[in-house]
Amino acid sequence: MSRNGFTLIELLIVVVIIGLLATIAIPKFANTKEKAYIGAMKSDLRNLATAEEAFFYDSSKYTNTLVLMNNFAASAGVVLVINQATGSGWAATTTSLYAPGRQCALFSGSATPQPPATSEGRITCQ
Repeated sequence: MSRNGFTLIELLIVVVIIGLLATIAIPKFANTKEKAYIGAMKSDLRNLATAEEAFFYDSSKYTNTLVLMNNFAASAGVVLVINQATGSGWAATTTSLYAPGRQCALFSGSATPQPPATSEGRITCQ
């Protein structure tokens, strides 16, 4: 008599292998998602720097009002705060709703550096 199909042992081995692969893949996937959210925060700071310089070119001062910068909007889930804007510099920080505890910062000119930023013009994240 010939029977087609898998034995119980074969099915259990397949389930165990799938379980092992899942335990390896899920943490790596979560880490990749966090890197993507940090990338969005950095990208928003770069775009803000461009928008601030364009605003400065037109008005000879920096602004802390995002509405005054033409067509600038933060990415979904990113909270961008311009902490300081004067005639000679600006500083901003970003956080993400999807990466709690992470913050990126950037400052330019004579603005007070916002943690974790320590070098002018360099985006730093913690």
